[in-house]
Amino acid sequence: MALSRVERAKITDSALKIQSAQASLEKLDDQTKVEDFSEIQDCLEMAGTNLRRALRENRPPERGG
Repeated sequence: MALSRVERAKITDSALKIQSAQASLEKLDDQTKVEDFSEIQDCLEMAGTNLRRALRENRPPERGG
């Protein structure tokens, strides 16, 4: 079953927030101050990938015309 437009919007919003968090972490002057920095990056990357996959796999049905 395809995701509704509202569900897709929520997932897209979450994916964008993850991208924002990744960008913020990358801009830190001293990444060593953040404990488990690389693990956090890996987690965010995996979460973003999974959300994008969910959007691709649950596309709305195409309309015939």
